[in-house]
Amino acid sequence: MKKVMKLSMVALVASLAVGCASTSDVENLQSQIDGLKTSVAQASADAASAKSAADSASAQAASAEAAANRAAQYAQDTNSKLDSMFKKSMLK
Repeated sequence: MKKVMKLSMVALVASLAVGCASTSDVENLQSQIDGLKTSVAQASADAASAKSAADSASAQAASAEAAANRAAQYAQDTNSKLDSMFKKSMLK
């Protein structure tokens, strides 16, 4: 029984010595986490900027499409008037 207790204590001490992280390991992990937080914040800001630019481009595209549709309608109306004027002149 004493032998089992001694072996258990040795195993416990060995596992604690091997399994524990040192202060420098914890500080290294913390610095990596801080770096990742900075990277995530920058990525988030870049994504927000890209979304804003995409929204602006979409609005400009919609405005350009509306202007093109108006121009096409005006051209069609003008062609209709010219055809009508040509037919009237041919009848005279």
